[in-house]
Amino acid sequence: MKFSYRARDKEGATRAGEVIAADEGRAEQLLEENGLFVVSLQQQEEMAFLKNLELFGRSVNNKDLVMFSRQLATLISARVPILQSLRILQEQITSKYLLEVLKDVIASIENGESLSSAMAKHEDVFSNVYVSLVKSGEASGSLDKSLVYLADQLEKDYELKSKVKGAMTYPAFVLTALMIVMGLMFKFVLPNLTSVLEEQGGSLPPVSVVLINFTKFFNVYWWALLLLIAVLVLAFRYYARSPIGKRQLDIAKINFPIIGDIFTKIYLARFARNFSTLIKGGIPVIKALEIVSEIIGNSIYRDILLQTVSSIQAGKSVSDGLTGHKEFPNLVTQMVKVGEQTAQLDDILAKLAVFYEKEVDTKVGMLTTLLEPLIMIILGLGVGVLVAGILLPIYNLASTSG
Repeated sequence: MKFSYRARDKEGATRAGEVIAADEGRAEQLLEENGLFVVSLQQQEEMAFLKNLELFGRSVNNKDLVMFSRQLATLISARVPILQSLRILQEQITSKYLLEVLKDVIASIENGESLSSAMAKHEDVFSNVYVSLVKSGEASGSLDKSLVYLADQLEKDYELKSKVKGAMTYPAFVLTALMIVMGLMFKFVLPNLTSVLEEQGGSLPPVSVVLINFTKFFNVYWWALLLLIAVLVLAFRYYARSPIGKRQLDIAKINFPIIGDIFTKIYLARFARNFSTLIKGGIPVIKALEIVSEIIGNSIYRDILLQTVSSIQAGKSVSDGLTGHKEFPNLVTQMVKVGEQTAQLDDILAKLAVFYEKEVDTKVGMLTTLLEPLIMIILGLGVGVLVAGILLPIYNLASTSG
């Protein structure tokens, strides 16, 4: 909470300013610790509209969180108290939102809460995995090691996402540019060409008739097409966020040709990486599986992991719970079984994560290689239709006239 204050210092001079604290009592205490005697203290109330407006675009990127984790681990390993470490980091953080979150975390700790409890209030910044490992580090006295390990995993997750996004950037850019060029042609270029075809009279090829009619329609109702596209996009987003739509989309992701295999390997890599991280951090298997089910990003895999939790509670092993589900190949279930039998489940899962991350990298590279000629074919078909429907009839007209 943010409070405005008026206070007097030891010399009797009046001071005014703001202080962030968990409550009013803690705010007074902080001011007194700094040699100020409170005259008035008032909590600042933000207008709801402005508060909601500020939420847009408020996020912490992976790089800032990695740097924060590493710097905090370094300070803690140097025996610097947590509160002092966090205050030191305040001066080095460049992300405004992370700075606000850090101030609130400091206020919560000053109010008697643990670091993990303070971080748990900010789910948009600190995930369940992050909070759970911090809590485990606090309990075992190895908080610095937990933070270093978290930073390493965040970097690996970021690399995996970057590879997938990078592979999709080129095709998306080309297709978007193609749509824009086609729209400009139908609006400004083709009307002049189609008018020449209409003036010549006679019969025209079916392709030419279709292009002429679509050009006329586009010039009059282009706004309706844009509106239709916007409505379809919004309707898809609404459907995708609904329980039924999200489940159907999750099923489609792992069953779609070519792309489905990539999504499956991404989910398996995410499962193995996060499960390994939590177990290595000292989190019980059941709790670790529950956390992974929330962050894996697919409702089908989430349901399987929750069923596995139930089977473990009934006395079965993790490998028994995963066996029989086609979403988890035999390679995964067998390696998990070996890890359980040798008491090296975390190491086995880490190796499994590396394997599937490399598989994703290979598959994405292959997909990019396949998409490039496919895009060229689409461009060629578009040019071919224009040539067959517009340019050839005009050329024939010019030849006849000559």
